[in-house]
Amino acid sequence: MQMKKQLALAGLALVLCGCHADKSSTHVWLTSASGARFAEEEPVVFRRVVQASTEGNRVVVEVNDRRQSIDGFGNSVTESSVFVLACVPEEERHALLREMYGADGANFSATRTVVGSCDFAVKGHYSYDDVPGDTALEHFSMSVHQDGFPRAEYPQVKDEHFDVWQCLHEIAAIKAEQSDQEWRLVASPWTAPAWMKDNGKFFDKPNRYGGALLERYYDTFARYYVRYLDAYRQSGIRFWAITPENEPMGNDGSWESMHLSPSAEAALIGGHLGPQLRSNGFDDVKILCFDQNTFEAAPYTSAVFGDPQAESYTDGVALHWYGSTVSCFPEVLDSLHAAHPGKRLIHTEGCVDNLGREGWPGVTDYEGYKESGWFDNDEFWWTEQATDWAYSTPWWPEWHPKYAVVHRYASYIIDGLNHWLTGYIDWNAVLDSVGGPTHVNNTCGAMLMVDYENDKPYFTPYYYVLKQFSRSMRPGDVVLGISQAPSAEQLHVCTVAKQDGSYAVNILNTGEAVTFPLQIGGYEAVIDMPENSVKTIVFCL
Repeated sequence: MQMKKQLALAGLALVLCGCHADKSSTHVWLTSASGARFAEEEPVVFRRVVQASTEGNRVVVEVNDRRQSIDGFGNSVTESSVFVLACVPEEERHALLREMYGADGANFSATRTVVGSCDFAVKGHYSYDDVPGDTALEHFSMSVHQDGFPRAEYPQVKDEHFDVWQCLHEIAAIKAEQSDQEWRLVASPWTAPAWMKDNGKFFDKPNRYGGALLERYYDTFARYYVRYLDAYRQSGIRFWAITPENEPMGNDGSWESMHLSPSAEAALIGGHLGPQLRSNGFDDVKILCFDQNTFEAAPYTSAVFGDPQAESYTDGVALHWYGSTVSCFPEVLDSLHAAHPGKRLIHTEGCVDNLGREGWPGVTDYEGYKESGWFDNDEFWWTEQATDWAYSTPWWPEWHPKYAVVHRYASYIIDGLNHWLTGYIDWNAVLDSVGGPTHVNNTCGAMLMVDYENDKPYFTPYYYVLKQFSRSMRPGDVVLGISQAPSAEQLHVCTVAKQDGSYAVNILNTGEAVTFPLQIGGYEAVIDMPENSVKTIVFCL
């Protein structure tokens, strides 16, 4: 009798914990060129492997090959993004921000914002202390990011008090409501105040020079940065990480920029920025060096991590994707990780840059392209129509062909995670229907584009792909190695082990419909991938 009771209890336990031969996924999400947008699909069934298939497209995930931890996915709060949000009704603005940051939406866990002005600043050409020689920073003020957009100057604005400061606090309030409150906020300056630079300018396009930070102002700039962080800290917002400078190699003076050589960045971090953070109670704020294109990172990582003082303050490397529209430079990522295995590699900026720019290669009818090319037109984002700043250049044509935007995003992130990236932060969170506003006319794509004159928001298809990634791969989840990758170039696959014991697989299919076996931890499932699609599978074993 006792034995029967024990067997019955054991059987009940098996039912309660779901321990049986087959395992069904808990979530399957699909975004596809045929119209699916974060659509919930039928469960995928995983069965015990009896005899492993030898099919060429077979994918084998190694559950014991645990690699880097995920830092998160998200976008960037720029002045341009905030301006567009200020031009929509307040209730709609709340809804859009909740869709991006709320637990029921994309639940983005990472955000980047700009210290001072950048190309995507409506006002442009400013810092928080534009008084020359003010080394004591007596005139430091955050007002330019707190004062909003007065209707007298911007009649299209519906909330003239909404600005960068208010936007970040609104996101912080959304995150505070959630049980998963993980929010990693990153700050990056495009330039120091102009008077701290050798050319005395925010940028100098005629001379193709952004200006370099003068050594005598290294400590002043570090204290300026600390004042910025402290202003937010006093208001209840703490930053997770900072970069010393966005794109320290410069941008030919096309917009706000500042040159820092590898040795200068090491000196700035080790002798000034790191010590200032530590002495002012910002020990928990991580410094990420470089903050430019992946393939150009090595001289900076060598200089910063080769300097004992700078290395001690620097947690990782910030990377951009603009070196290629078809590759994440996996061999460079592997090399950076091998040289500096204790440092995180996180992507901090990427976008479809120079979107439909008049006179740009591939844009023969600008007005028609502007009106129907990408806004509220999913086809644009799924087919090879996009170009960028290096398209058709004589020295880089193989790295910058026309491309499908969704393919670029999904393949870059999936392949990057398989080669040690810890996360992805997109550029502007929101732009208007033509990819602005920008004070230097370099229109770009964004995950959310808004025709505010007609009160029409448009979430581009790649937003839903990032939503799938963000919802399925949370900070602290661990990337798993793949011992057998798909042989077909059209398939890109990555897997993470989640903190709750489940797994998440993300798959991009750039071609026709395909079926392949996926094996993980002694189980396998047959995965059906529709043509031109991204699928996310979350499951327990």
